Amino acid sequence: MLPARKSTTPLGILGEEKAVAFLEEHGYTILERNYHFERAEVDIIAYDQRKIILIEVKTRSAIRFEDSDQYLTKAQFERIRMAGQAWLYERKMEGSPLRFDMITVLLNGDESEVRHYKDAISDWNPFI
Repeated sequence: MLPARKSTTPLGILGEEKAVAFLEEHGYTILERNYHFERAEVDIIAYDQRKIILIEVKTRSAIRFEDSDQYLTKAQFERIRMAGQAWLYERKMEGSPLRFDMITVLLNGDESEVRHYKDAISDWNPFI
């Protein structure tokens, strides 16, 4: 397992901070940030009183913000899924209800827009 590290770009760091603040404001408990397993990373692992949630954060600084599914390839998704399964295994929580969410953050000067896509990809989830 690789050591946890934060996003290497100021934009990515700010986006993850906005995503964490958004989640906490909406009652989520943040369990871990920037979890790494082999070559995979999960930006945020949270809990919503029902499920453990693997959250990918995508941050952009542009006026036009396209659909979130354009920012995650199948290979990226598979790495996130693998890391999520490893996280559960390390904590002896295999079989726990799990969900995959995506948060997109649009930064435009001092303004920001956070969009939360719950259950962004459900077909992959072996726990549902």
